[in-house]
Amino acid sequence: MRTIRASIIGFGAVGQGVAEVLLQKDEYLRNIGLDIKVVAIADSKGAATDPNGVDLSKVLTRKRTEGIVGSEKLTGLEVITDTDHELVIETTPTDIETGGVGLPNMLAAFEHGRDVVTSNKGPLALKYRQLSEIAKENGSIFKFEATVGGAMPIINLTRDVLAGNDIISIEGILNGTCNYILTRMMEEQAPYEQMLAESQELGIAETDPTYDVEGIDAACKLVILANSIFNMDVTYKDVDVKGITKITPESLMLAQDDGYVIKQIGEVKNDLIRVGPRLVPVGHPLAVGGTLNVASVQTDLAGAVTITGHGAGSIETASAIISDIISIYR
Repeated sequence: MRTIRASIIGFGAVGQGVAEVLLQKDEYLRNIGLDIKVVAIADSKGAATDPNGVDLSKVLTRKRTEGIVGSEKLTGLEVITDTDHELVIETTPTDIETGGVGLPNMLAAFEHGRDVVTSNKGPLALKYRQLSEIAKENGSIFKFEATVGGAMPIINLTRDVLAGNDIISIEGILNGTCNYILTRMMEEQAPYEQMLAESQELGIAETDPTYDVEGIDAACKLVILANSIFNMDVTYKDVDVKGITKITPESLMLAQDDGYVIKQIGEVKNDLIRVGPRLVPVGHPLAVGGTLNVASVQTDLAGAVTITGHGAGSIETASAIISDIISIYR
């Protein structure tokens, strides 16, 4: 049995999802020889630490009833630097302007020789190359499947399952909120504003939906794919970005009459990185509805490989984080 001491830094929906999945999958993990012992959890208000492993159930209950994980006045950065552990699970909120607290958290983890598994897009969209180089210099492993497709395994698919293939291009729907709004606009022949309001009521869209509907979220995911799979050195500023806010029910109906749907499609290949509304033939693998994400990976040997899955949700995103942890330590 291999014991891995871990911290969870950031305890919002995704961090809590990781804790839930670790509880749910404890027996499975032990059966494959892994004892994942969470020795510290930190949120923006404080921390809970225990070298023998914190009680995940108690921390989850405390977070949901009191809004805190613990009474220790430690920041996530202090937990990373001062707690003896091997793995940092970084699930703080995304900030694509500065990288947010996630950027110094990851840098500190690598400088202390710790491995990092993250769902946080911001630092990777801004400083992927720097993070990768510092991780390598310090012998740390850096995994980030959860940053791009939630439960949909694009990065590990290209790196592991399709190893030996040249990846020619990746295109797909990388934002479930936009996909839901466009799907519902077509179903109801309703304007964008109405379906945005519906998606906000259902909790699918944020109160401020700008990141999603203006294509920023999808663009950040494309940057991560471009840098990690195509070995580019690009940032958000290099992406040609168009949102969905100008799409009308009339344009959706005209497209449907011609056998098409309008989808927000992200695309990356060696000379192109863009996201915006595109016509997709009805019945095409990329023409999925609702909140689903989809990606088609074009390869030289295997041809086109298409995967579909849920790109958001705390448990779905946690599934990608757990998969990354297993791939490091099993």
